Amino acid sequence: MLPAAVDPPIRVVHLGIGAFFRAFALPCFEALNMKLPRQQDRYAVMGVSLRSPAIRDALALQDFTYHTIERNPDADVARRITCLVDVGFAGEDRERILAVMAAPEVSLVSLTITEKGYCHKNGQLDARHPDIMHDVENPATPISAPGFIVAALARRRAAGTAPFTCMSCDNLTNNGHLLSAVVTGLAALTDPGLAAWIKAEASFPVSMVDRIVPATTDDDRADVARLVEGTDRAPVFHEPFWQWVLEDNFGPMGRPDFAHVGVQMVADVTPYETMKLRCLNGSHTALALLGQLHGKQSVSAAIADPLLAGFINSLWTQEIIPSVTVPQGEDINAYCRALGERFSNPRIMHQTEQIARDTSQKLQPRILAPLAENLSAGRSVLRLCLVIAGWLTFVRQIQVSQQQLHDPLAKTIAEIIAATHDGDSYVRAMLGLKGVFHHAIASHEMVITNVTSWYRQIDADGIAACLKEAAALEVDSNNRSARQ
Repeated sequence: MLPAAVDPPIRVVHLGIGAFFRAFALPCFEALNMKLPRQQDRYAVMGVSLRSPAIRDALALQDFTYHTIERNPDADVARRITCLVDVGFAGEDRERILAVMAAPEVSLVSLTITEKGYCHKNGQLDARHPDIMHDVENPATPISAPGFIVAALARRRAAGTAPFTCMSCDNLTNNGHLLSAVVTGLAALTDPGLAAWIKAEASFPVSMVDRIVPATTDDDRADVARLVEGTDRAPVFHEPFWQWVLEDNFGPMGRPDFAHVGVQMVADVTPYETMKLRCLNGSHTALALLGQLHGKQSVSAAIADPLLAGFINSLWTQEIIPSVTVPQGEDINAYCRALGERFSNPRIMHQTEQIARDTSQKLQPRILAPLAENLSAGRSVLRLCLVIAGWLTFVRQIQVSQQQLHDPLAKTIAEIIAATHDGDSYVRAMLGLKGVFHHAIASHEMVITNVTSWYRQIDADGIAACLKEAAALEVDSNNRSARQ
């Protein structure tokens, strides 16, 4: 049974209604609606929580409205978001969710479900994933995000309704291609005809999104109560900056006029994605790992430290920027300077420990990809090798102190630590982690030598000495850093 009619109608369904989407995309729809004078032309959004009813229940108590809080260095700016009109919990509201997704007014289904939610293995559907196995056996009662999309598209095909566009907003390389692969792969296991229809008719644009959204604390909620003079059970906080680059590849039902509210509509997202992954996410990972070793608990505290700031600047200029093909019209040096300012915002408490989680899954696009290109081009890799050595030190310290290591490879890493009794053998064993380090990198003598050397120096002299040395490294005539 469909929910009560709303005006404007629900045109967008979002899977994974967490803080990031509520701090990023929903404000875009809110801004777009403000530019559309006719109520019937505006966009109402239904959110879907796949894991817990908590956000549904909190938002339902306030008619699904909430506030975004823009945290500037000197003041907060609150904005009330009203375009979200319903939230369903997959575990209890499955039929209602599917009915809305199948409704002819819905033209867009978007997702922020983290990489785990795609149930993939190396970019293709993992048919042995428990959720996928359930959805193959029970296609009409799905539990996975791909399962919900396939079930809703099956209803639309049966009703003669055009498919909605499927838009991933997750921080994944070629996220639209990944979503297409898992959706069509799942459909093929239950209905090859449906899979062929989806492949021919549905669109899966690639997107790149950028806004820092720290976790909301109890102190934050108290700030909101004072700022809006009332209670908000689900506020979200974010930095002033945002960027959304979106492939202009939408299905037969068209798309919102995203460009009207500042979204960059492009033919190819890849160069923007690469610039962000390496410049922003790469330096974020470096700050998190090395900041943790240097006793810095937040990004703003880390970048305020002269040693870490000097290292990050040298990492950008000497090893990351040279590896990036800059999108036309972009100034990558200005982009990195702006990143430094964003990181410095003391009112965005982005925890280094949180960013350092799951690093084994983040190294490839953020650190190892530029390292591989620099190796091929004969450029410096010493600073990137220090980041790797920092990760090896960080995970070993976590394990030795018997804290919980938040990483999908935590068990394997613990086994390596237990089986190796000196630093050099530990480095070689970690570089052999399958699915993290490609053989060409793991076996490269320069990588082995430099990671081992940095790892020894962190242990002997501390991270501060390493940061100071790395920032001061000069570049020789062949553009290769030389440790003096």
